[in-house]
Amino acid sequence: MTQIRESERRSKILRGRPYSLDEFASKYGLRNEQAESLFNRFGPSSIELDLLMAAKRRLPVLQDRIAE
Repeated sequence: MTQIRESERRSKILRGRPYSLDEFASKYGLRNEQAESLFNRFGPSSIELDLLMAAKRRLPVLQDRIAE
């Protein structure tokens, strides 16, 4: 049987800045349960979650705020 050492496991690379759960839920107007489910399955990556929501044709309710 093949053993996989801890160091050989591939970890998912975070693309983009991470969302907090509250920030993600607020941005897309999601209930906490919905946001938490997506967050747990797809991770906190803002790029991944934005792409997912675009595929679901779900527009942001709140626009991103750019720090000046």
